Amino acid sequence: MPTGVAIRDAREQLFDAAERVLLRDGPSALTSRAVTAEAGCAKGVLHRHFADFDAFLAELVQDRIARIDGQSAALRDSAGTGTVVGNLAQALTDLFGPVAVAIVALVTFRDELRARLRLTSPVGIPLLTEATAMIASYLTAERELGRIAADAEVDTLAPTLIGAAHLLFADRKGAPPETGAVRKAVITVLASAAQDRP
Repeated sequence: MPTGVAIRDAREQLFDAAERVLLRDGPSALTSRAVTAEAGCAKGVLHRHFADFDAFLAELVQDRIARIDGQSAALRDSAGTGTVVGNLAQALTDLFGPVAVAIVALVTFRDELRARLRLTSPVGIPLLTEATAMIASYLTAERELGRIAADAEVDTLAPTLIGAAHLLFADRKGAPPETGAVRKAVITVLASAAQDRP
């Protein structure tokens, strides 16, 4: 794109370009030049909107983390409907789409990015920490409804579910796991807590 041409919603355009580079080439290929080339804009556009490239990446991750809020509300609203296993399997499948898996890889790959994200996500791995909170909130709601055991250790079950699901989905180049594999992982983790097994 020629210099001087206005870009509509440059921030979102740059985020989308970064995601495409990340999905196609992995975290090591994610540079400001790669992002702006993918977005079809001058490199200065990125620096006009963000203090530096790590600030851009931090905002990209925070933007993608913010999307978990919508997923979290929908999952909480599903409490008491369907089955606990079915709701969790679907939520984990939706959560660990290719972009989320790539974002987790990016966060673990770049030390400076992790350091910046510590300001808003002081513990754990950003995105996975928020995902764990989403699952814990849902499990708490189901426990209150009596659909999982009253003594279920939600604070242990939630990170265990996130870890198991992340391992299932973590192969960036491979096909996502079958629905049955996700359900089996959920059933196994919830073995002593779930009241409705189907």
